Amino acid sequence: MQFTLNAYYTLIAAMAVLMLGRMLVSRVGFLAHFNIPEPVAGGLVAALLVTALHSINGFTLNIDMGLQDSFMLMFFASIGLNADFSRLRAGGKPLVVLTAVVSAFILVQNVIGVGLASMLGLHPLTGLVAGSITLIGGHGTAGGWGPMLEEMGVHGATALGMACATFGLILGGITGGPVAQRLIRGCQTPGAASLEESSGDIAFEQPHHTRLITADSALETLTMFAVSLAAAHFLAKELGSWLGEATVRVPTFVLALGMGILVRNILSKGFRVDVFDRCVDVIGNVSLSLFLAMAMLSLKLWQLVDLAVPLLVILFVQTVALVLYANFVTFRFLGRDYDAAVITAGQCGFGMGATPTAVANMQAVTQKFGISHKAFLIVPLVGAFFVDIINTLTLSVFVALPFLR
Repeated sequence: MQFTLNAYYTLIAAMAVLMLGRMLVSRVGFLAHFNIPEPVAGGLVAALLVTALHSINGFTLNIDMGLQDSFMLMFFASIGLNADFSRLRAGGKPLVVLTAVVSAFILVQNVIGVGLASMLGLHPLTGLVAGSITLIGGHGTAGGWGPMLEEMGVHGATALGMACATFGLILGGITGGPVAQRLIRGCQTPGAASLEESSGDIAFEQPHHTRLITADSALETLTMFAVSLAAAHFLAKELGSWLGEATVRVPTFVLALGMGILVRNILSKGFRVDVFDRCVDVIGNVSLSLFLAMAMLSLKLWQLVDLAVPLLVILFVQTVALVLYANFVTFRFLGRDYDAAVITAGQCGFGMGATPTAVANMQAVTQKFGISHKAFLIVPLVGAFFVDIINTLTLSVFVALPFLR
C-alpha cells in the first residue's frame, strides 16, 4: 500500500512533525533533559507510526523528495551566505584543530568498519558502507557510492547504505545532547540569559530570537539564495559532464555552500553590499527545521530490521567509538570548556548523521545553557564543507586498495 504526498501535503506533514516535536520536548522531561532536537523527537514518533502501519498492511509513505532536497540546499547555501571571510579568519586555530580531529576520525571510522566486516565474514568494502560513506557522508553519499560498490562486489550496497544512513541519522540526533550534557557538568556556562544579551549575529545560534525583517530585505536575501542554488546546479551539471565516471564526486550541497560563500563575499567585499545576516539566519533556520522534519518522515525504519546481525554489530561499535572519541579526543583538543562541549554535540550530529542534525543538536544545548559563538562558527563549516572534501578523498584511497577488493 503506497501513499504519496505531493509538495503541498509534504509541507503540511513536515509542519505537523515540527509542532508535535515542540510539544513533546516541552512536556516530556526526558527529551528536554537530554536536549533531543524537536524535529528528531516528532519525526521518530511519525516514523514509528508509519512502521506500525507498514507491519499491519504494508503501508509505505512517500514524500516529495524534491522539496526535501530544496530545503537541504537552502540550508547549506545559508551557511555559505553567512560565511564572511572575516569570520573564517576568526575561526582560526579551533577551525584547524576540529578539521584535523574529524579527519582522523574518518580514518578511525573506516578502519573499524573494514576490520569488523572482515572479521564477521562480510565483504571488506561493506565496512565502508557502515563507515564514513553513510555515517559521515549521509544518504546522499550513500546513494552516490552505492552503485560503484555494487560493481565491486558489495551486493545491495545502495539499499544497505540507505539503511545505515537512517540508523546514523537517528543516533546522531539522540547521542549529541546526552554527550554534551555530561561534559557540561564540569564547565562554566554562560547561562540561558546570555541568549537575550547576544546580538545573534552567528547563523543558527538563536533560532527563536526575534529578528526584524522587511519585505525588501527578504526579497534581496531570497535573490542571493536563488543565485547560489542556480550556480550550484549549473556547476554540478558541468562537473558531472567533465568528471564522467570518475570516482571523485562533488555533492550538490557542497557546491551550494561554496556558491553561497562566493556570493556573500563578492557582494560584501567587491560591491560593499551590507548583507542582512538576520534574514539569512531566519530563512536558514526554517530550511533546517523543514529539511529535518521531512528527512524523518521519509525514514523507513523497517529497513533496519533487514540488516544482518553482523552489520548491526558494526553500527553499534561505530556509535560507541564516536561517543568515546568525542568525549576523550574532541573535547580535550578543543579546550575542555563549554564551547568544546557544544562542539562535541555537533560532532555527534554530523559524525553519525548529517550537518543539519549537528546544528539541531547544538541549538538544543545552547537554548538551555547559553550561547556558543565558537561552536556555531566552526562546526557547520567543518561538518558541511571540509569534512565532505576530506571524506571523498579518503574513500577514494580506501576503495583503491587492492586487498579490500
